[in-house]
Amino acid sequence: MIKAVLFDMGGTLHTSFSPPGQAEWFSQRLLDRLGDYGIRLPVTAAELAPRLHEHAEEYKHWSEENLRELPQAEMWSRYYLKDFSLAPETLEPMAEELSFLYDYERTRCMRRPHLRQTMDELRAMGLRLGVISNVTSRSVMPHYLMEYGLDTYMECVLLSSVTGVRKPAAEAFRNAERIMGLAPEEFAYVGDTLSRDVRGVRNAGWRLAIQIENPSVAIRDVGLEHIKPDYLIHDLAEIPAIIEKENQ
Repeated sequence: MIKAVLFDMGGTLHTSFSPPGQAEWFSQRLLDRLGDYGIRLPVTAAELAPRLHEHAEEYKHWSEENLRELPQAEMWSRYYLKDFSLAPETLEPMAEELSFLYDYERTRCMRRPHLRQTMDELRAMGLRLGVISNVTSRSVMPHYLMEYGLDTYMECVLLSSVTGVRKPAAEAFRNAERIMGLAPEEFAYVGDTLSRDVRGVRNAGWRLAIQIENPSVAIRDVGLEHIKPDYLIHDLAEIPAIIEKENQ
């Protein structure tokens, strides 16, 4: 019987988009904040934006190959700001803040329809709830959960920035089992990607993989079409009926 439903955050509980000019706006925001700490980079926002994107993609490739999340200061030094020879020790005092800005302000996020309603229904069914998410910031997830009114709903919140382990590694899911004291067959997981979420559920041997449609991540799942979720949904509101059906 499924006793817990855990969720991905980005693309699952909310979606994101970048309006025209957002990348340059964020680059200026980053330059200004670094300047507040006395670090002035010899680059304009227009010059930094494409470099930041390129280096973030390099880091994403490395982290997905190794299934690890680097300590924040090392990540910013080795990847995101690698053109500027900034030592991790220099960035350490502000590394979490930079990561929070990157995860929270780089794009605009919109919570999924029926988010709170779905959580209310699942909780009323006696299900335990939680989050497993790949994020660079340690504080952005509590911020989102509070903003969405879900901070008291989530019994288990596991972040790669804290554990150092990224989905789809089975260990990311094993941590949830240990915290919640449940067996793999008692979990369902909801995410938007085949590469991280559905594959992670399969690696961990969890009971149910539910994928919520998110066209913006399709490019990252190219070549993984052989990995199938148990259910493909379009709206979070579909989840309670699925769990009820599986538990009959």
